[in-house]
Amino acid sequence: MGHKDSDPKLIDLVLEQCKEHGFSPFHVKKDSVGYIYNRIWAAIKRETLLTLSEGVATPKEIDAIFKDVLKTPKGPCEQMDVVGLDVVLDIENHYSESRRGIPTEPRDYLREMIQGGSLGVKNSRGFCDYEEQNK
Repeated sequence: MGHKDSDPKLIDLVLEQCKEHGFSPFHVKKDSVGYIYNRIWAAIKRETLLTLSEGVATPKEIDAIFKDVLKTPKGPCEQMDVVGLDVVLDIENHYSESRRGIPTEPRDYLREMIQGGSLGVKNSRGFCDYEEQNK
């Protein structure tokens, strides 16, 4: 990401050098709360949590949809379990402090899970029961 005085040719050079070294660079056009991927991922997490909090689907069903339709190795619930539900909540709290209009229900749902002892893979309880899988 450059700034108003950045030479566009220098930005192009950096992007090209990154590609030559095997990286996949993305040009961030302006300041943003979160990286490009993280912002999009945040919306997916929030809608997943909202869907769960409303009882529309189970974590297993949501993950199966992502794996089947998008061919991802993990669904959003499994991915949040890997990151840690406490970490996901911290990230969501940061977004809600930085941006208007972030719904509270997804954070409330995470808080309930954490208060119930679910942190994800790190304590073998999250959206999935990892104790059962590890037997």
